[in-house]
Amino acid sequence: MIDIGEWSKNYLAALGKTFGERVWFVGLQGSRSRGEATETSDIDVVAVLDELSDADIRTYGEILDTLPHRELICGFISGKSELLNWESSDLFQFYNDTKPLKGSLDELLPLLDAESVNRAIKIGLCNIYHGCVHNMLHEKSIEILTGLYKTACFTIQAIRFAQTGKYISRLSDLLVALDSENGEIVQVFIALKNGQNADFDTMSEKLFNWARAFLVNPQGCNPSAL
Repeated sequence: MIDIGEWSKNYLAALGKTFGERVWFVGLQGSRSRGEATETSDIDVVAVLDELSDADIRTYGEILDTLPHRELICGFISGKSELLNWESSDLFQFYNDTKPLKGSLDELLPLLDAESVNRAIKIGLCNIYHGCVHNMLHEKSIEILTGLYKTACFTIQAIRFAQTGKYISRLSDLLVALDSENGEIVQVFIALKNGQNADFDTMSEKLFNWARAFLVNPQGCNPSAL
């Protein structure tokens, strides 16, 4: 298993050597930030510079190419101003699913009001609904279906936050807090992520109907009704 602590130290050192004080924030996302990674899990890293040019993107790519496990590295690089002006519904998940390695994202907090959470829920549901229909008709891809279930887990996290004011990061902890219907969605994602045998039609129909149930409800994206 990759020692993500040691890998992160090397990553931070490489960023600092190249960009110095221009580095505003660095973080780790996804299963490695939650302690739920497998040997083949992505290393999902975030870097935010004071500003980002096209030359910086090329330089950052060259840095990544020098690091071990390059084939697993993914993630995001941005300028600070761009991030502070990002769509707030995206920032809700970004803020809550990012473990800081350097700096803080707390400047984003004033942007993360109830409306941004509500938008995150509604946009997530709409994307899942559309994605399910398209995939069931055309690609019929388990990989796409797994991605849609992942989006559903993010949406459920937002729903729980809207209900309780608490963000549950770990999927195992989220399962404990959910009713059976939402819990089944998380369980299917975990099964798909772990490569278990998938019944494409059944799993697609389950997710489609889950998203549809919220969208056809007139209060479907009202957190008090979720």
